[in-house]
Amino acid sequence: MASRLIDEDPALAHEHALAASRRAGRIALVRETLGITAYATGDFALALRELRTYRRISGKDDQIALMVDSERGVGRPDRALETGRAVDRAALSAPVRVALAIAMSGARLDLGELELALGELQIPELDPNRAFEWSPALFGAHAAVLEDLGREDEAAYWAERAEVAADALGMGDDDEDEIVVEDGLVEEQDD
Repeated sequence: MASRLIDEDPALAHEHALAASRRAGRIALVRETLGITAYATGDFALALRELRTYRRISGKDDQIALMVDSERGVGRPDRALETGRAVDRAALSAPVRVALAIAMSGARLDLGELELALGELQIPELDPNRAFEWSPALFGAHAAVLEDLGREDEAAYWAERAEVAADALGMGDDDEDEIVVEDGLVEEQDD
């Protein structure tokens, strides 16, 4: 139930996760869910505690980006960087590695280290010619840091790449144009 509600009502999802933790607190999935819902409601201290417990029980690092961001949320960007550096990034899946890079970049921004924030985003997944589920967020974060650095032309390029990737993946909010295929002909129609 928590996973169904997390996007539309994070507080109610969190209540469901709390109830599950009271009944099955030693199950990794329950602790992970409670950590995620706590993060979604802005309770970063609880999120951090629960995600650490999840990590200890499961042995997985797949929520490391949320842990880094939770450290930032409680006002400890230095600890956030330590947490992120403690994992082997090569062992992470691409979506987790990208989320971690974005969180680490945010911690660098919190410390006022703009160039280092940009460096955190310089990962193999930052390929403007390929679009994956993580590309719009990564390209957007890259554009934001470039803008903070005053590199407006580069920032505009990466912001445009983020939009193109989102559109290519069907994540764009441009629902006005619909492509209709009939008898091998392609026509554009406005709704």
